[in-house]
Amino acid sequence: MAHSLSAKKRIRQKAERRKINRARKSQVKTQIKHFDNALSSGDVDAASEQYHLVVQKLDKTAATSTMHKKTAARKKSRLARQLNSLKAKKS
Repeated sequence: MAHSLSAKKRIRQKAERRKINRARKSQVKTQIKHFDNALSSGDVDAASEQYHLVVQKLDKTAATSTMHKKTAARKKSRLARQLNSLKAKKS
């Protein structure tokens, strides 16, 4: 248990940051699920639109240090590979 005022404040700050970070990560996961649903339906246009939204969300999350930039890049790369394979199948 923290005793000094600064340690108590740091605990409050960390709790607030944790809440914000968890919300951001949850939004990313939800956006990826929407992309997966569009991908499984086989609709290239919807999947492309969802991919664009996922990339925006990942970039914003990585910019705020909630997620490492390379982690976001890795996720984008894997999603792009899935989208490209769907496009190749359709054409």
